Amino acid sequence: MTDPTWRSTPFDDDKLREECGIFGVVGVAEAANFTALGLHALQHRGQEAGGIVVHDPEQGFNSVRRFGYVRDNFTSQDVMDMLPGTLGIGHVRYSTSGSKGNTAIRDVQPFFGEFAMGGAAIAHNGNITNAEALRRELIERGSIFQSSSDSECIIHLMARSLQRSIPERMKDALRRVEGAFSVIAMTRTKLIGVRDPLGVRPLVLGRVGEGWALASETCALDIIGAEFVREVAPGEMVVITPEEGVTSHRPFEPRRPRFCIFEHVYFSRPDSILGGQSVYSTREAIGRELAKEAPVDADLVCPVPDSGTPAAIGFGLESGIPYAMGIIRNQYMGRTFIEPTESIRNMGVRLKLNVNRALVRGKRIILVDDSVVRGTTSRKIKEMILDAGAKEVHFRIASPPTAWPCFYGVDTPQREKLLAATMTEEEMRAHLGVDSLRFISLDGLYRAVGEAKGRDPNAPQYCDACFSGEYPVAPADQLDRGFRLKAAE
Repeated sequence: MTDPTWRSTPFDDDKLREECGIFGVVGVAEAANFTALGLHALQHRGQEAGGIVVHDPEQGFNSVRRFGYVRDNFTSQDVMDMLPGTLGIGHVRYSTSGSKGNTAIRDVQPFFGEFAMGGAAIAHNGNITNAEALRRELIERGSIFQSSSDSECIIHLMARSLQRSIPERMKDALRRVEGAFSVIAMTRTKLIGVRDPLGVRPLVLGRVGEGWALASETCALDIIGAEFVREVAPGEMVVITPEEGVTSHRPFEPRRPRFCIFEHVYFSRPDSILGGQSVYSTREAIGRELAKEAPVDADLVCPVPDSGTPAAIGFGLESGIPYAMGIIRNQYMGRTFIEPTESIRNMGVRLKLNVNRALVRGKRIILVDDSVVRGTTSRKIKEMILDAGAKEVHFRIASPPTAWPCFYGVDTPQREKLLAATMTEEEMRAHLGVDSLRFISLDGLYRAVGEAKGRDPNAPQYCDACFSGEYPVAPADQLDRGFRLKAAE
């Protein structure tokens, strides 16, 4: 993806954005239909655009890339008839450089390249932290880029490799890449999946009939009726053909894994499985831990829907305070209001959320949300709750303060725009205008995801850079621009 810059809308301007989801199948009839279903299940990971590439022995490679939702672009028979074959990959993305109008269709993945030994397409989830240096080097050596995406660097590095097969060229290319990447690729006959040595981004393997599937999350396997086999291990490459099945390769030096802990908090769908754990159960455990760390006298525990719901349920169960849907989400807003008139824009979050007035009137309300980034939406929700007659509003946040930007594939504001980077917890409480504000501690978050003793600073099991400022891979391009690491402050 391109460098993370803040993508503001009048409705979702206070959330971190996972920038993409990837999916692929091999050895199934109508691979494009399976891929569209898988991308539909991964739509929460990217709603700006999507693309599918397939291969058919008679027609060769074909692709379709579109702006908007999967359901709007990959359900018509006319489109799907353009994508024949038993092998395909797909990608859904968020824009990282503004609105849809500022995003070129050439930036929409998967990307395709024609090599001496045949064509290959790739779809990438993550962020290459040395992409600018690689891009400069490749352009100086004659490469011509067609997009602004860092993912295209992989195709050009593959083109310059002297290896004899596409999987070997991919190994060569990815050894030059720094940062976070889960990649799904395809040749004329093979489906390939790779995770970076730290395993920052997820990738899972499934069995569908006589064929195979790769996906960002297990929920995408569920939708096509595939059996979850296992996670692709950090630093592993799997090469899959219908005839030979799955072969495993280890192209990188082994390193201690650092899976993104925010996948547990927010990014992944609650019906997915991560590291053998139910995401829903983990979020409920986060809520229970939060209730232990930050109790408060109140009448109702209410989630900020939908991402705060499992944690709010856990908070209610642990605290004994009744859980209730004090805020109702409009599930059908869709993309109708992405570019609203000024009068509609001023309605702000009310287009998406509405307070259950009869429930909250006269009550002391605990609002549970997954995170606070800039605080803009949190302030609007607080005002809505008070306007509805609530007596008190207490925020409980199911993640530690987000004080550092992510450079590994998440759409994050610049550090000075992160509320927790410039304010203490008490200053944030006053800024939001709530009766109390508490975040779960980093130790508490680790306990909730299964680390009984909390976070061991000598051997962290996750990437938690957005909370701790400790980056497992130096963000080379950002450092060149003057970004200062925690140790330099």
